Amino acid sequence: MAQAPAHKAAISRGEPHILVRDLTMAYGSFVLMRDLNFTVRRGDIFIIMGGSGCGKSTLLRHLIGLVEPAKGEILYGNINFTKADESQRAALLRRFGVLYQGGALWSSMTLAQNVALPLAEFTDLTPSQLREIASLKLALVGLKGFEDFYPSQISGGMQKRAGLARAIALDPEVLFFDEPSAGLDPISSRLLDDLILELRASLGATIVVVTHELASLFAIGNNSVFLDAESRTMIASGDPKVLLQTSTNPTVRRFLTRGEATNGANVDA
Repeated sequence: MAQAPAHKAAISRGEPHILVRDLTMAYGSFVLMRDLNFTVRRGDIFIIMGGSGCGKSTLLRHLIGLVEPAKGEILYGNINFTKADESQRAALLRRFGVLYQGGALWSSMTLAQNVALPLAEFTDLTPSQLREIASLKLALVGLKGFEDFYPSQISGGMQKRAGLARAIALDPEVLFFDEPSAGLDPISSRLLDDLILELRASLGATIVVVTHELASLFAIGNNSVFLDAESRTMIASGDPKVLLQTSTNPTVRRFLTRGEATNGANVDA
């Protein structure tokens, strides 16, 4: 079977994978967040959390290079992403997979054609090989047999999974999710959480998730950063389940305990 080239670094799980140093995010003179310092370990499912408008999605856009920091730097392993030249940055970007809120599928293309897009751009695979790998990736996310369907012909949850199939087309080292549960019913959201856990196990990828959904962040997250809109900086970091039990910061506690009674099963799981 044809395979897309993988770019796996020889770093053992648990070692630092993403290092954020003294990061300031700003729009002109307006500072959104400052003094962000945190480490994402290889193999983490890392949660970016906080209230609405605190800059969660903006931080993700900084991490993938769509927005440049006003100050500070971001490192991937021993590569300084912030200071990397164009060729270094392009090579690193090929190791990323991104799932945006809406799935970002091309409506005029079938699911197989959508998934094959990054493969066609970054590999020399033949059309039959592209189709074979696209089918494999769709099967991995539970969409076997839907290769020739168009996005408009499937549900919102299936569109998210198809977008995920495209995000993993090149076997990325790091997967980024921006509010993956947005617009999904509770059952579809839980199925997506289970799929994220399965992909972390099968790909060995580091996963970064922007979410405010308590059920999801407790079910899948083992590390996190908490952004606070009022102080415009991070006010907590670590395993969300540990923060729930140990944090004395009132903002963090209010956020993590809302709906605690209905999420107890996830907290204790």
